[in-house]
Amino acid sequence: MIRLVFGCGYLGKRVARLWSAAGDTVYAVTRSPDRASEFSAAGWRPIVADITDESALSTALATIEPPETVLFAVGFDRSSHHSIHDVYVAGLTNSLQSLAGHSSSIRKFLYISSTGVFGQTDGSWVDESSECRPTRDGGRACLEAEQRLRASPFGERAIILRCSGLYGPGRIPYLRQLQAGEPLAVPADGFLNLIHIDDAAAVVISAARQLSPPELLIVSDGHPVLRRDYYATLARLLNAPAPRFVAPAAASAVAARAGGDKQVRNARLAALLPFAWQYPNHEAGLAAIVASDWEAAARRASDAAR
Repeated sequence: MIRLVFGCGYLGKRVARLWSAAGDTVYAVTRSPDRASEFSAAGWRPIVADITDESALSTALATIEPPETVLFAVGFDRSSHHSIHDVYVAGLTNSLQSLAGHSSSIRKFLYISSTGVFGQTDGSWVDESSECRPTRDGGRACLEAEQRLRASPFGERAIILRCSGLYGPGRIPYLRQLQAGEPLAVPADGFLNLIHIDDAAAVVISAARQLSPPELLIVSDGHPVLRRDYYATLARLLNAPAPRFVAPAAASAVAARAGGDKQVRNARLAALLPFAWQYPNHEAGLAAIVASDWEAAARRASDAAR
């Protein structure tokens, strides 16, 4: 099967790797020639193009085999000098227009959105039927991108996956501060909604294989956790002092994120895509990450001693 991936970052790269391992042909769009070389080494077929340049993107995509599945998992790179609207909304629009020549072959278009589209601040439970009232630029851009996709010729083939916070190896904030016993500039209260990156990738693979579009699905482990409890678990696993908290700067990105407070249900995910969770909650996921980090550190120390 021919797969096309926009955004081979933290999530997209794992999905591409799984598809490639299953024998699929994977095309991967990237702005970076260096990353294109990395993708080639992985056995994927890189397409060097910028999704904010519709003309160049159309030219590049015209040369590929007609894909059957498209994954749009583009993250926001602050170093790109584009706004989040340029990337999430205009970038998706350009990608949809650039794929017009492959319209007859594409059966499913998977869009990675965010639970940031909700924006509730009262700790209430949300699901796919809840009102969307995003308060941050990222949530607003994701919601507008969802609407653009639904209104496009690919709308009836769209599978929108609203992911909660992705965590995993290399993506655990405040590790150094916890180990050093430093106070964390993050609110202690409010809920975190999470999913381990490996489980998120498994959901994408299952959605591409099993879901019949159009579909909207929340992707989360279904176990919201208060921030103070999350960091207490992490500190315990690190054998670090119990966490202490200080209020983040009022105008900071941390404070803006902390303004949202909701609990995300995943009942629809469990009903439509039943699968064996590797990390069903934050305790299991953090324990595996910390254990892996310790093992890697022990290997490095052993190698250095030789």
